[in-house]
Amino acid sequence: MSMILQQAQKMQEQLVAAQQELQVTEVTGQAGNGLVEIIMTAAGEIRNVKIDPKIVDPDDVETLQDLLVGAFQDASAAAQQEQAQKMGPLAGGLGGGAGGLGLPGF
Repeated sequence: MSMILQQAQKMQEQLVAAQQELQVTEVTGQAGNGLVEIIMTAAGEIRNVKIDPKIVDPDDVETLQDLLVGAFQDASAAAQQEQAQKMGPLAGGLGGGAGGLGLPGF
């Protein structure tokens, strides 16, 4: 039993470390061949939005809006990929899946 608890504690420490790493790891999403770029952490916090001035047209706001949405979706996909890479193996080991510890809350 103590071995299981030690394993759970080790996995919990690894999970916390991975979460902390996601807080500082930055990913980038782009749209319009780089005309709009969003930088965010892998945890989902937006850090910066860059818009090329040549795309800013007061008569065509819809294009800029579409590019922002596309860049955000691209950045979100990159963040999810980073999360899966860092958290996937840890979450799978703690969850109720085959071979998991089945601990509540994990």
